[in-house]
Amino acid sequence: MGGDQLSEVFDLVEVRGLLSGGFAARGPWVSRGTIAAPLKFFALVSGRARLTTDGVAGTTELEAGDVAVLTNRSWLCLEGGGDGPRREISPEDDFPSTGLAGADFGTDDVLIGGHVDLNPAGDALLLQALPPLAHVRASATSGTTLRGTLHRLFDEIAADRIGSEFAIRQHCQLLLLEVLRAYVGQADLPPGWLRLLADDRLRPALRLMHTNPARQWGLEELASAAAMSRTSLAERFRAVAGTPPLTYLHRWRMQLARRALRDGDVRVGDLAAELGYSSDSAFSTAFKREAGESPLRYRARVRDGLAE
Repeated sequence: MGGDQLSEVFDLVEVRGLLSGGFAARGPWVSRGTIAAPLKFFALVSGRARLTTDGVAGTTELEAGDVAVLTNRSWLCLEGGGDGPRREISPEDDFPSTGLAGADFGTDDVLIGGHVDLNPAGDALLLQALPPLAHVRASATSGTTLRGTLHRLFDEIAADRIGSEFAIRQHCQLLLLEVLRAYVGQADLPPGWLRLLADDRLRPALRLMHTNPARQWGLEELASAAAMSRTSLAERFRAVAGTPPLTYLHRWRMQLARRALRDGDVRVGDLAAELGYSSDSAFSTAFKREAGESPLRYRARVRDGLAE
């Protein structure tokens, strides 16, 4: 743990990409709909399309291999196929899809879409790190990998092979990972954990905190690892992460605590020691300040919710 912070955070927030629809269209078309999920994505397998959504000025032009991620939007409109009267299209929601199996990448606009399931840690980390619309272009440096992942996903969607449902879930996970990688490389990221993970200067200090979150790290040790002065580290960390280093460490511990309480049967006292707190009460006080409830009450509530 700690060697690859993006993988670690990806596991912590339990990012699960789920496909919900897709279509192949030839000629002028339009597809409109409401968005219920906080995090929605669309991938253009072939062709061209234009996307509009609430809260985002103008139209986003999508090309083959592009992915658009929408955060906390309520509606969208997709158009393609040139000028002329547009026929309304509703995405097919049966996968594997016989309708997509006959798509012609040379002539058709082919689009698939889905949503991303997040646990509370994901709501706190990922939703805050992304803008209302993140447009990831396949034409960027990582586009070859992104396009390849997208085409492998489509092949499973269009085929009716044994194990397709499992393969679709796995390829969808890889697609989301490639989207995040590409977004980090393409965008001017706002302060937050995604920008922090991409910062080469701060990575050694971040690695220390993730490798051993229980240790009482001081600015001197973190600055030394990053070959920076204490002042430079503190200033850069706040600018990149949006929070001071030790505040980030505290919040990271709380995310780890939430996962442990939700997924395991660890005793609160053992968890307090694992995360570097001197006593049960010190940990419980810190957790309640962050989560608004005691560790035991949190565990009971989330497990009741999962059982429903």
